[in-house]
Amino acid sequence: MAGPKQHTYSADLTWEGNHGTGTAEYATYGREHRIAIAGKPDLAVSADPAFRGDQARHNPEDLLLAAVASCHMLSYLALCARQRIAVTRYSDSASGTLALRPDGGGGFTEVTLRPRVTIAKGGDAAAALALHDRAHALCFIANSCSFPIRHQAQVDVE
Repeated sequence: MAGPKQHTYSADLTWEGNHGTGTAEYATYGREHRIAIAGKPDLAVSADPAFRGDQARHNPEDLLLAAVASCHMLSYLALCARQRIAVTRYSDSASGTLALRPDGGGGFTEVTLRPRVTIAKGGDAAAALALHDRAHALCFIANSCSFPIRHQAQVDVE
């Protein structure tokens, strides 16, 4: 019997923050790095500015939050299409909280998604709203996270 179907992903990361002395001093090395994924535009990344990073670049925390929101949306849209609920607009104002421990470590403690969905006239708003729970259960990224992901969804009918 065959095992579960698997997909693999790869990314190449290159640190660009050696300003001449490497990491000889905490305050002097750069947090800039580039993430390359074959066939896609590179991502210019740094640490969050609170951690001595470059504000003009994406940071890992931004990317994690974006991945959670994006995965939820893609799962949700697929479910709506399968249920013949015509989504005409979708937006989200996601937020996340990162808590630091005294030892310098930490992690996300929660993410809240605030999807605002518009469905075509005649659509079932209650069913569209309920599909957010199913989308959450199916989302690959949410299933990979150890912190709670909450939803404050709104569905409007055109």
